[in-house]
Amino acid sequence: MKILKIAFLFLLIAVIAGGIWGYSTYKEIYNSNVDFDKTEFKYLLIPTGSNFDDLISILKKGKLVVDIDAFIDVANLKSFENVKSGRYKIQNHMSNNALIGMLRIGDQTPVDITFNHVRTLPQLAGKISQNIEIDSLELVKVLLSEDTQKKYGFNSSTFISMFIANTYQVFWDINTDKLLKRMANEYKRFWNKKRKTQAQRIGLSQSEVATLASIVQMESVKKDEQPKIAGVYMNRLKMGMPLQADPTVIFAVGDFSIKRVLTKQLNIDSPYNTYKYKGLPPGPIYLTSPSTLDAVLNYKKHHYLYFCAKEDFSGYHRFASNYKQHINNARRYQRSLNKKRIYK
Repeated sequence: MKILKIAFLFLLIAVIAGGIWGYSTYKEIYNSNVDFDKTEFKYLLIPTGSNFDDLISILKKGKLVVDIDAFIDVANLKSFENVKSGRYKIQNHMSNNALIGMLRIGDQTPVDITFNHVRTLPQLAGKISQNIEIDSLELVKVLLSEDTQKKYGFNSSTFISMFIANTYQVFWDINTDKLLKRMANEYKRFWNKKRKTQAQRIGLSQSEVATLASIVQMESVKKDEQPKIAGVYMNRLKMGMPLQADPTVIFAVGDFSIKRVLTKQLNIDSPYNTYKYKGLPPGPIYLTSPSTLDAVLNYKKHHYLYFCAKEDFSGYHRFASNYKQHINNARRYQRSLNKKRIYK
């Protein structure tokens, strides 16, 4: 009888201990292990090639979990070892179970990358790399590679036209190869059958449309005016008349702070100097938006050959069909520049 009592006592102790362990384990798994004081969420960035120890170091350094030992215990319990790189959104009051479940399947939160205000491939690399893992120097090297440019059907002057100014969602840990393939697919998606037909109808290749659109975009940010400006340049191209586009001269000079193109700058010997050389320059001078590309494809037909910024600095322009009329418009604008002491 005494032996039975002792056995029962040991059994009771074991049950109690098991219950305590079970409750403790339950709390470790399902109770909150995230406590952010002033925000509802934070992002966890796991670099490519990271292992479990790296993940623990990142969690500790970022103070992303309250009890790191509890996280490790639950990770071991769930046999979580294979760490997937990426950008993960950790919600306040998240449990170890939810956090490990998200990391196990690689449930990343995408990032937005936006291309705008870009003139060169190195600038483009800098813009892209701001929000993703890829190093800007690595990306510059790839973008400037002749092999890369040829692979996608472009050259050093036209390759930038494959990147259409817009906002795109990608994963933070996207690699360079996947990024370029994504941009190539976006390019193909934009250049559908209808737009290709429009380009053929106006007598320009896709890269030439992008080149002209880049000039139009630098001349005016007013979407309602861009088709009209495109029409001026199309008239000049058809007549064999030099485009005489100031933005191309600024690109040739390489000083993008210039606000007023001077006579000495018009003499620079560059294929991008459309005062010196007829036709379109070798490639785009600016990353163009879909709306500006469409403005060229649907340019407005008219008889104007000249345009000049309005003296009220509204961003709009005065148009002229003859040089005399254009000179009068230009003088108005020059007087306004002088009043504002803008001499270069």
